[in-house]
Amino acid sequence: MTVPSAAPDAPLAEKIAAARVVQCAWAALPFSDRAGYLQKSFRYLAAHIDETAAAICRENGKLPLDALIAEVIPALMGIDYYLRAGKRFCKSRPVSGGNPLMFNKKSRLVYQPWGIIGIISPWNYPFAIPFSEVVMALLAGNAVFLKIASVTPGVGRALEAVFAAAELPRGLFNLIELPGAQAGPAFISLGVDKLFFTGSTATGQELMALAAPRLVPLVLELGGADAAIVCADADIERAARGILWAAFSNAGQSCGGVQRILVNRKIYAPFLETITALVKSLRPGHDLGPMTTLRQKETVERQAAACLASGAEIAAQSPRAELGDPRFFPATLLVNVTPEMPIMTEEVFGPVAAVIPVDNDSDALRAANASPYSLTGSIWSRSLDRARRLAPALNAGSVMINDHLMSHGLAETPWGGFGRSGLGKTHGEAGFREMQKLKVVIDDTLPGARGNPWWYPYTEHVERGMRAIAELSRGAGFPRRLTAFFAAARFFLRYWEKRDGRGT
Repeated sequence: MTVPSAAPDAPLAEKIAAARVVQCAWAALPFSDRAGYLQKSFRYLAAHIDETAAAICRENGKLPLDALIAEVIPALMGIDYYLRAGKRFCKSRPVSGGNPLMFNKKSRLVYQPWGIIGIISPWNYPFAIPFSEVVMALLAGNAVFLKIASVTPGVGRALEAVFAAAELPRGLFNLIELPGAQAGPAFISLGVDKLFFTGSTATGQELMALAAPRLVPLVLELGGADAAIVCADADIERAARGILWAAFSNAGQSCGGVQRILVNRKIYAPFLETITALVKSLRPGHDLGPMTTLRQKETVERQAAACLASGAEIAAQSPRAELGDPRFFPATLLVNVTPEMPIMTEEVFGPVAAVIPVDNDSDALRAANASPYSLTGSIWSRSLDRARRLAPALNAGSVMINDHLMSHGLAETPWGGFGRSGLGKTHGEAGFREMQKLKVVIDDTLPGARGNPWWYPYTEHVERGMRAIAELSRGAGFPRRLTAFFAAARFFLRYWEKRDGRGT
């Protein structure tokens, strides 16, 4: 497939205009052809796992094993899933009829690409988050403009190498280097058809305001202050170990990580004893890496200090790092917190979590749902029935039972929250659908009829027929419905007997 495109150093407006031409030809290809290109990216990434993980570690600060577990492996699983499932997601599908009176109308849903997809990705998971979004956008038939986080440009180059291996038509995938404050306004003003943003709630709100005049659709994956509910019958060792990882992996810089640990009072003491011992055992440089930026570390320091100044106490901290990196912040577990503290009201994007006693499951749900953030949550219980009863009442986009944070690695499940955590979905079929415009096509299966009974002119016959339909739809007693059925049937038969469609 050969189409003209803008030069690599062309202004963004020219690149978007050129990408529209490329995208039209790309969308016209069968899904199998598009998938054939992306298979090359899959093979390239599989062959360059270590180099990719190293690029992430250098700039993001992740430990090598964290980069492998949380970014590279999920990316591989994600592209494999979308290559297999994407054909089904792109295929049109019929809609079941809703009323026998409209038996001659057959509807089907048709999925089409938006055109130009803009993606602004974050620095906390700089590879895995944009990777799946780019893959879905391309497989759905779109062109892509990706703005990588300014503090992780090397990860952007690693992404560029993966998609360069696909030998895509020039101009279809574009890596854009712009300051963060400029990227959103530039994408919106220059005509992207849909924008995906992962980042802070404040920035997401600004983008919504900018998008409003053009009604540019947005998918926003924003902040989180997730709660883990530890029931009275929980396996304390498993819950403590799982919550420890979900709270402090990636130095706590996970929007879906645990921040508020709500523990039933009956097991509060043994749980706290178990998790504090685990926190103290974390090894800086081996289990816990540095934060990505010094600025973010300083933000977390201020939030933690505000909690302590208001009466919170440190139950446990991991050993202080002696590795010469000022970005290290120890894993910190707080107790005696109150509802007005930052740990309860804000997203604390770092390795700080609080353990809070609750009287029962209902109190735990009330405390969990008090946060304006509702990205993910978890319930820890030996009783699957109990956990499943609680899960629907937990206000979160993803609820995990006896686990936390890992759902982002399940390509088949949607990802996204409510409230200040954003809108729309990424991942899974729901995320793939965000890359597509949905339209319905309705066929008439009675080509011999010259029109529909409700068309002009309005006659007494039409009025009697419509009243019979209304009576039939009303669900009155059987005799009245039977009478209405025959009246409606006579109406349709008499109407369609008239080839000119005028009825009597």
